[in-house]
Amino acid sequence: MRLSPVFQHMLVFISVLSLTRVQTTAAPAIFYPFGSAAGDTINAAVDDGSSSVIQLLSPFLFFGRTYQQIYVNNNGHLTFNEPSSQFVPYSFPASRNQDIIAGLWTDLDNGMRGVVSYHQYTSGNVLTRATQDINTHFPNLNFSASWVFVATWDKVAYFSLTNTETSFQVLLISDRNSSFILMNYGEIAVTTHRVQAGYDTINSTHYIVINGSNSGSSISNLKNSSNVSVSGRWAFRVDGGQQISEVNPTLSSTTVSTVTAQPWTAPEIFYPFGLTVGDKSNPVDDDGSSSVIQLLSPFLFFGRTYQQIYVNNNGYLTFNQASNEYVPYSFPARGSQDIIAGLWTDLDNRLRGVVSYRQYTSGNVLTRATRDINTHFPNLNFTASWVFIATWNKVAYFDLTSTETSFQVVLISGRNFSFVLMNYGDIAVTGHPVQAGYDTINSTHYFVIPESINGSSISNLRNSSNVNVPGQWAFGVDGGPKSNKEYITGLQAKLSSFSDLTDTGNIQTVLQQIKQELVKYGLPNSIELTLRNVQKIKP
Repeated sequence: MRLSPVFQHMLVFISVLSLTRVQTTAAPAIFYPFGSAAGDTINAAVDDGSSSVIQLLSPFLFFGRTYQQIYVNNNGHLTFNEPSSQFVPYSFPASRNQDIIAGLWTDLDNGMRGVVSYHQYTSGNVLTRATQDINTHFPNLNFSASWVFVATWDKVAYFSLTNTETSFQVLLISDRNSSFILMNYGEIAVTTHRVQAGYDTINSTHYIVINGSNSGSSISNLKNSSNVSVSGRWAFRVDGGQQISEVNPTLSSTTVSTVTAQPWTAPEIFYPFGLTVGDKSNPVDDDGSSSVIQLLSPFLFFGRTYQQIYVNNNGYLTFNQASNEYVPYSFPARGSQDIIAGLWTDLDNRLRGVVSYRQYTSGNVLTRATRDINTHFPNLNFTASWVFIATWNKVAYFDLTSTETSFQVVLISGRNFSFVLMNYGDIAVTGHPVQAGYDTINSTHYFVIPESINGSSISNLRNSSNVNVPGQWAFGVDGGPKSNKEYITGLQAKLSSFSDLTDTGNIQTVLQQIKQELVKYGLPNSIELTLRNVQKIKP
């Protein structure tokens, strides 16, 4: 039995630069058919419940064990031998005595909101689609699906959080000899509940943890992540055959078989770079930097105008002096310098890779920058007059020769406007401390890109964005008039708290915590929160 604290309603008004209106979302295109219209069987609306035993219409091979039955558990996971009411997920690898497939294992409650359902297929369009998807994600197999099992969690609420909605699917696909799992993610609400996505076998001889899926604060980014270049989709071969390896390289060598890496080409979002376009290369020097670079146009950065810059090998830009710091400060650092961190960490271009830069005051690069800024910041009628591009191309982490990390920081200015673009390609996971974003003197303005402080999930930067362009983040950094336009947005929040929220001190504490979460997910730290009213209700 779980006891809930007193619930209290708060109506909070937030003053921010801009907010996009929340709209009702339809199922993503990656979702397979589901619901009553598709003939799904619906689980009972019971907290921590499960389906009854489901007899499979075709055997399913899962890493050496063949199953004839399955259970769809309301808390977001599949089990084979028995149902599970477990609402706190195990951390994979759990080394337990059961096989588990976790689309999103957490404390869900379809008794409050949403539907959990499932359906099996042995013929028809769903098999055709599954065949096409598997052959796309796993080429050269000549695979033909003979059976598909689709389990869907549609707009299900988290326990004790009625207004949340989380949607995802787990698909099992087989042709009797080969077995695959697809995990499709739609809108995923953030949560403070423990979460886990991936799979784990008996004794953890095989397991996968999807990057970023064990943090409730970043779980919403699953809809943008992928290991098969389809946003929101993860695909795994689970019969024990050759696997895609784009997940967590810290897994033991017995966990997955890897596909030989293909030659890397720069993503389309990257601006031109390298010797062929006239870049200047930094010295090959661990913890080194460029010499001072005189800017061809002044760059306005939150009220301070700079005429020079340094490109530091460890993944960040500074203005007043070079820096050999390889352990990043945590933003907000409230330090004495302005910093723009594409990916500040312990990089080493002696081992591998090139750090380079170039400035532009005319040509196609300015045309492209103009288009990008007007797309990301409409109604400005902006024209770029200067662009500075710093590129870290396939640079290794210190003491990790085989790793490669690629990203860009692009400074763009015109008239009185200044912008920063950060473009991310393949980013290797790392145990080094990491940080991406920017921080100003005394941290009057700062931004931390979500998930960029966790080396184990840093590779997902290539799928994340604040401008709906995977791998690209864009910021206005002049601090000028466009940053002063305020919009008032009402937010009604249902909170569970043991504190008296009619007390002024407690209210300020809660508002500050809400602000920290909003800033974490992309709003500027200049947002202001005020309380309109608070109402205490019974749970």
